[in-house]
Amino acid sequence: MSFSGKVKDELLERYPTARHCMLAELAAITFCCGRVSWENNNIQNMEIYTENEGITRKYFTLLQKTFNILKVKLLDKGENAVKKGPFAAVLYREDGADRVAGALKLTRSGAGNTDYSINPIVVQNTCCKRAFLRGVFLAAGSISDPKKAYHLEIVFDEEGKAVWVRDVIHAFMIDAKVVKRKKYFVVYVKEGAQIVDLLNIMEAHLALMELENIRILKEVRNSVNRQVNCEAANINKTVQAAAKQIGDILYIRDNFGFDNLEDGLREIAVLRIEYPEASLKELGEMLPVPLGKSGVNHRLKRLGSIAEGLKEKKEEEV
Repeated sequence: MSFSGKVKDELLERYPTARHCMLAELAAITFCCGRVSWENNNIQNMEIYTENEGITRKYFTLLQKTFNILKVKLLDKGENAVKKGPFAAVLYREDGADRVAGALKLTRSGAGNTDYSINPIVVQNTCCKRAFLRGVFLAAGSISDPKKAYHLEIVFDEEGKAVWVRDVIHAFMIDAKVVKRKKYFVVYVKEGAQIVDLLNIMEAHLALMELENIRILKEVRNSVNRQVNCEAANINKTVQAAAKQIGDILYIRDNFGFDNLEDGLREIAVLRIEYPEASLKELGEMLPVPLGKSGVNHRLKRLGSIAEGLKEKKEEEV
């Protein structure tokens, strides 16, 4: 099962305890995958269409808990004329659709027989915002596998809906954004820590812990990789420096002779050739009179300068 599927399965089992929060979650599902039919400003029926059978089941349970409505018709593929999803359910006026619409603050908007809007008062409380976001994610959201990338999104067919949900998320100090993708509008969050916060808001606590474990593992792995890369770079730098030092010393030996060097320079030159992989500290400890790293480095630089001088003199003679 995908990580997104795990999150939704967990959220399907979360039910608010307060009636106003149940209404907020019902409003969210209706908001995302519902269709309301009107006739002369009167509600005729409410329908939902979804790809997830669990959402249909939860919608019915919330209606039962909130309104004691027991009669919701499940549509088969032949009856599902709208074809917005394989799972569909309809609540008729005589079975309580008008009561539900009134409680959800649905109002007719536009001239169409299916145009409606939900009053923002439904999500005025913080707890109701949490329930609303849970319902919205269930109905229209998805989250990528955190092992690959951090990305949570909720897809809408209207820009106004996307902006409204974005603003509800902003109320929790989460930086959600809206982008248009073909004919849809997508609310998305990409930062790992903020996705964790949003999962906590929706009460997907098991998924939250799994995501946090993955984030910690990624951070440790990245930290180790940075350290290894840094050490490899330092080793490479040391090897290159040692190679240049040995090259300069061999040039001095062949073109000038060690006997013409002062004692301190001759000693470090011989040691560097004999121990090409030794560090500056180790070279300093091998000297008859031990010397620190800076002292060894100073002598090697002087040898480098002598080698450069010899090379320049040879070029001039040529």
